[in-house]
Amino acid sequence: MKITYYGHSCVLVEAEGRSVIIDPFLSGNPASGIAPKDIHVDAVLLTHGHSDHFGDCIEIAKANECPIIAVFELAEYCRSQGVQTYGMNIGGSQSFDGFKVKYTLAFHSSSVSVGDTWVYAGEPGGILLTMGGRTFFHAGDTALFGDMRLIGEMNKIDAAALPIGDALTMGPEDALLAAKWLQAEKVLPVHYNTFSGIHQDGALFCERLSQEGIKGYPLKPGESFEI
Repeated sequence: MKITYYGHSCVLVEAEGRSVIIDPFLSGNPASGIAPKDIHVDAVLLTHGHSDHFGDCIEIAKANECPIIAVFELAEYCRSQGVQTYGMNIGGSQSFDGFKVKYTLAFHSSSVSVGDTWVYAGEPGGILLTMGGRTFFHAGDTALFGDMRLIGEMNKIDAAALPIGDALTMGPEDALLAAKWLQAEKVLPVHYNTFSGIHQDGALFCERLSQEGIKGYPLKPGESFEI
């Protein structure tokens, strides 16, 4: 499994000829390093509806004629925009062609911006993605919560993407504990340095991970690692 980071919380995951993108906030993020038209995937996965995660999902899904997989209410909103969708919910899993998705808890909020209003977009979630015999956990936007320990006990997590920005999600201290509870072998810090108020030192966070025996990857947009 190859994991490529495209800024903020966006990752492209590839294995055995299949590829999916999670939270494709690209055109609105000057640090993404890639344009939506250059994304070629079999599915788009969303953790929740906020614009810095929803991003370019509609454009990418239409261009690739692929589904958007999301929690039910968010999937229905995407369907209303003229794309294929597959609605799921927290705790549920589903096998697709070449990969499996399971939604986990995430403690945050979720809504879609429509004009001057915000539309409820269902519960936020984390995503357990299994491809090519490996499992990648994208925590989405979340606070630290005790059931992360249970997620780690129930699943062999080869790598995890954890938010460290603080203010809107957990910060580095809580993310370090989350990494240990999840028993993740490798960790990609996400959701930091994109906006004011969420500035963090990703390299320092990864140094602290290494002290706990966990390999951290403070990637720049466009960089990858494999598991």
